[in-house]
Amino acid sequence: MTAARVGLVVPYLTAYRLPFFARLRGELDARNIELAVAHGLPTGLSAARRDTVELPGAVALRQRVWKVAGRDLVWLGVGELARTSDALVLPQSMHHLHTYPLLAGRGPRIGLWGHGRTHVSAHGPAARWTKAALTRRADWFFAYTDAGGAYAVRAGLPRRRVTVVHNSLDTTALAAARDAVTDADVAALRERHGLTQGRTGLYIGGLDELKRIPFLIEAAGRVARRLPGFRLLVAGDGAHRPLVQAAEASGGPVAYLGTVGDRDKALLGGASDVLLVPGAVGLCAVDSFALRTPLITCPWPYHGPEFEYLESGRNALVAPDDPEAYAAAVLGLLTEPGELSRLRRACQTDAKRYTVEGMAARFACGVEGLIHGTRQGRT
Repeated sequence: MTAARVGLVVPYLTAYRLPFFARLRGELDARNIELAVAHGLPTGLSAARRDTVELPGAVALRQRVWKVAGRDLVWLGVGELARTSDALVLPQSMHHLHTYPLLAGRGPRIGLWGHGRTHVSAHGPAARWTKAALTRRADWFFAYTDAGGAYAVRAGLPRRRVTVVHNSLDTTALAAARDAVTDADVAALRERHGLTQGRTGLYIGGLDELKRIPFLIEAAGRVARRLPGFRLLVAGDGAHRPLVQAAEASGGPVAYLGTVGDRDKALLGGASDVLLVPGAVGLCAVDSFALRTPLITCPWPYHGPEFEYLESGRNALVAPDDPEAYAAAVLGLLTEPGELSRLRRACQTDAKRYTVEGMAARFACGVEGLIHGTRQGRT
């Protein structure tokens, strides 16, 4: 029996997605479906993060980019992939121009993969209408979270054509790496960076406007002034890296570590007490679970969909959106070891709820429905 073929198009390749692609390939092979991963190149803030990787066998697509009203409009050359695939899964993005003719044409079945409503920027009524219309024309929708699935149904897709994948990282591997961290490993890291047990914050992620790095640095300084020995470890890259390096050079409580892999991430989690992310929370929520390092954030309007995984007071803490009040919340948690331990236990439990294995299995079921189901009427 000839295998069906699905093309999965992503904006660009990142290391955190590689375990998902590997798991998804295995799940689809078992269903006699061939997977082709195709990608473009990062633009804008994503390019500044410098986190692109290579994936053997992935299809590099021709890309054109136009800057219009401060936004990048992207065209990817998906024509050959569309001609050789039974279905394509594309990002749910209004700025990917190649999506529109594919949804309007009579080519392969089209699935969209995305957040649902827009999370990381403000949209007016026209943009909201366009995104809902784009979503409604798909043959299938792969939602990051439950809220994203509900959005697709409200937009007009039948519930049976919506798959909630529960977007995740490889929490199994990261939790195992965290478990492998020894007391000697932690002691060596603390010695190297002058850390005090019970007084260490951690930030891992992009260093850019969405993550509110100036707020983070200011809050860390306020905590340090009230809690001698407090240090903030910062790992990542992006346009605001000079701000972090300047804070370190000024003699403040910040230590910049550059970009790190999962092994180093596990060590940093083992040596840190809290994960501080006052800006956009995305998959760092899942990091916090696997590392057993509770996340402290703010009620900000531009969080990613994974903010939905957080329950303030159970597996995380949502603090007031003000540097002084945020610092007070950090200080309060660091000086209440019993409360911190309770949050850590909940993080450990939730790391088993959001796994790349479960995500890949759910995604594969959706792909099977997309390929073998009836085409959505595109009116």
